[in-house]
Amino acid sequence: MRKSARIVLSLAALGVAAAGVLYFLRPGVLPQNKNTAQLSASTQQINKGEYLARAGDCVACHTAPNGTAFAGGRAMPTPFGALYVPNITPDDETGIGQWTSDEFYRMMHTGVSRDGSLLYPAMPYPQYTQVTRSDSDAIYAYLMSIPPVKQKNREHELRFPYNNRDLLIGWRTLYFKEGEYQPNPKQSAEWNRGAYLVKGLGHCAMCHTAVNALGGSSESKAFEGGMIPNQNWYAPSLTSNREAGLGDWKIQEIADLLQAGISHRGTVYGPMAEVTFNSLQYLSDDDAKAMAVYLKALPQKDNSPPPTSQARLVAPETMELGSKVYAAQCVMCHGAEGKGQTPEYPPLAGNRSITMETPVNPIRMVLNGGYPPGTRKNPRPHGMPPFSHILNDNEVAAVVTYIRVAWGNSGTPVNAKQVNDLRTLLPE
Repeated sequence: MRKSARIVLSLAALGVAAAGVLYFLRPGVLPQNKNTAQLSASTQQINKGEYLARAGDCVACHTAPNGTAFAGGRAMPTPFGALYVPNITPDDETGIGQWTSDEFYRMMHTGVSRDGSLLYPAMPYPQYTQVTRSDSDAIYAYLMSIPPVKQKNREHELRFPYNNRDLLIGWRTLYFKEGEYQPNPKQSAEWNRGAYLVKGLGHCAMCHTAVNALGGSSESKAFEGGMIPNQNWYAPSLTSNREAGLGDWKIQEIADLLQAGISHRGTVYGPMAEVTFNSLQYLSDDDAKAMAVYLKALPQKDNSPPPTSQARLVAPETMELGSKVYAAQCVMCHGAEGKGQTPEYPPLAGNRSITMETPVNPIRMVLNGGYPPGTRKNPRPHGMPPFSHILNDNEVAAVVTYIRVAWGNSGTPVNAKQVNDLRTLLPE
């Protein structure tokens, strides 16, 4: 009995000791000394930087397909040749491990690398220049906290004379305006936050503004839409209600589209789906709303008149074929009257993305299909299958024509050559 009692007492003592250890080591009970406070501030800075890096969609460009995040190596085709995105992990030899926060800010703000070389504007420093120093320092802190990856950067493959970086001096004179974002005192704090995200980290104008032969864009035409170079998608105008203008959208509908990739007014596909997947789905509700407020307030510029009735004329046989294909392939999801089943299956009737002047996007959707991103607010998206293996060029042209002019839509006809030109391109 004495031996049993000793065992019981010993176990009890061990239990008390264990309880004491757990008490003193449990989270939140350690004394808040100076070092712990500094660690907490550092962690907050890193977390802020991770959020901002997502808002800036850094991972999309700086990660090769099936590669390690931020290790670079991704080829970026341009009209001038291929650019290869650098490693921005904190590796001392091949990444940015030896960079200082000052050098990182100079790169973000001025487009000048650590060694003094001018960056090609595939790096959106014309937009990132608006990022504040404190936000730049937070992104730097985050990148310095991720695991370093030893992966050498690949040399660009640009044709002569575009491989001469000195030419960028002229380009910068024409198209680059340095300066942090300055809040507009006449607007609300929410509007200014949205403007900062859209114009700076979000670099939305980079796609939604037409690019000229030199790879530059006019600030006066910002957000008026344009073809995305080498991707063969059209980024619609955000300032025209004939395209993707948001004047008659509700704020929540815009925020839903940004964050979830779907709303009752539309769905994101193509390059925008990638942006939502990598970046916008991680925005806070407040930031998504702020962007929506700013985008909705963009001044509307309907520069081109609607197509004339003559331009909208369609041969009866084309409408008949288009109607037949639509009934066989599209009715189940989009309905006989093109009303869709929102938000999963977007409407085609009254959908401005269908009736824009350029038919590139609807042609690509029919040929290659379209899949909105799986996001935190829409984890199981409904996609559209490709029909390039089922429909020939004439059938695709007919059904795209049909949806562009049926149900009161104001689009123009599409021909088989336009379809064939896109069919030969690999989907992005």
